[in-house]
Amino acid sequence: MDLSQWIERHACFAPDSIAVRFEGREIAYGELARSIHRATAVLAGRGVKPGDVVAYLGLNHPVVLVLLFACARLGAMLAPLNWRLAQRELGQVLADCTPRVLFVEPACAELARSIRGAIEATEFSSLERDLHGAPPSAGGEGSPLLLCYTSGSTGAPKGVVLTQRALLWNAINSMHMHDLTSSDRVLTTLPMFHVGGLNIQTTPALHAGASVTLHARFNPAAALEAIERERITLTVLVPAQLEAMMELPRWRQADLSSLRMITTGSTIIPGAFVRRASGHGVPVVQVYGATETSPIAAYVRAADALRKAGSAGVPALHCEVKVVDDAGTELAPGQDGEIQVRGPNVASGYWNAPAETAHAFAAGWFRSGDIGHFDEEGHLYVIARQKDMIISGGENIYPAEVENVLLECPAIEEACVVGRPDERWGEAVVAVVALKPGHHLTEAEALAFLEGNIAHYKRPREIRFIERLPRSALGKVQRDEVRKAVVASAGGSA
Repeated sequence: MDLSQWIERHACFAPDSIAVRFEGREIAYGELARSIHRATAVLAGRGVKPGDVVAYLGLNHPVVLVLLFACARLGAMLAPLNWRLAQRELGQVLADCTPRVLFVEPACAELARSIRGAIEATEFSSLERDLHGAPPSAGGEGSPLLLCYTSGSTGAPKGVVLTQRALLWNAINSMHMHDLTSSDRVLTTLPMFHVGGLNIQTTPALHAGASVTLHARFNPAAALEAIERERITLTVLVPAQLEAMMELPRWRQADLSSLRMITTGSTIIPGAFVRRASGHGVPVVQVYGATETSPIAAYVRAADALRKAGSAGVPALHCEVKVVDDAGTELAPGQDGEIQVRGPNVASGYWNAPAETAHAFAAGWFRSGDIGHFDEEGHLYVIARQKDMIISGGENIYPAEVENVLLECPAIEEACVVGRPDERWGEAVVAVVALKPGHHLTEAEALAFLEGNIAHYKRPREIRFIERLPRSALGKVQRDEVRKAVVASAGGSA
């Protein structure tokens, strides 16, 4: 059985029930099933076979969901591409996944054309051809379905392979987390090239027969209006989104009575923030996970939202989570160690990266690299994300990515990128660089060098100059020392 049968079954039970709302248009389950049928035929006609990759570049759009379920039927994989990446970064991803077909939203057409070696883009309209006789299902629960690229610690993107089985069990975990039913109305504003936008509530809602209101991109005023007008019951908002909405003049008077809860995550979330964001009377609950866990690995349920504010929750209903020391020994409550995850929702590995797969998925457990502990009640607390990773506005940024580009500048000898606390974004990216002898460079010139070579959200908010980076006796950059200096002298020089 493949995941496209979720939609087919709902089309049989309730063909007129609304599956997706998008820009004033309502798409019922019956219509969605027919669109998936046509898309399957189109993809098969383009030579898409089991194991092939179909890529999508663009903002949130119902086409993403149509392609996902069409790929499920064919046993192919959907690779939703991050439209915020720079040309070179997108080129790296396309060269790695080599899609059989690339669908590009009109707004991203110029970006797609600018990528050297990119395959020819296919228009959305081709998916609406009146084709019959879609091929029989070649996909199943074990088939890889989703190829999501996440930043790599070495600076190179990694493709995380999630099977249909992983998405199914993730949906079941989400249903337990949210008490999700067919009567729910979900608002999706997070980009669906992230598993958070696609899989925390969106695909689980379609599994449950609920309706999804989809926004092309996040706009705080539009999101608040949608919650009121469409009587939204569930939504996912990262802290930066919540902050933007809470800053709106009409936030205090907004009618949020339809909301049963707001789910948040993507970073370490202090209990004080949860309590403040819950001031409207709507429980704000945290979810913990990673791209490699589909992403739901642990969560807080609504009843514990305030009592366990600051907790990442209890391991998901169909998931195991443990905290271990450096030797792999499971630790007692209160002891900090690495968080590891095992379950049917965990990825099968990384695309074209056997060594990294073997390291990260050792003995059936995904090694998150995150540090945390359980309390006596079994609630997980995350105290540090992956050691070097910066999380700004819900986006994961690996310093190596930014450093690799900075080091291509002829004037820069050394570069170290760290995060400093930021009230709005969680963390702000700061680069500390040392120049080559005899070279001169201003902050504006360094930022201009990054333009077009790295995504805008990864660009440093600040570049500081230093004579030489601190190094250990073995010559390794002492990143923690750089970070401490940046935090201690915010706004000054390192």
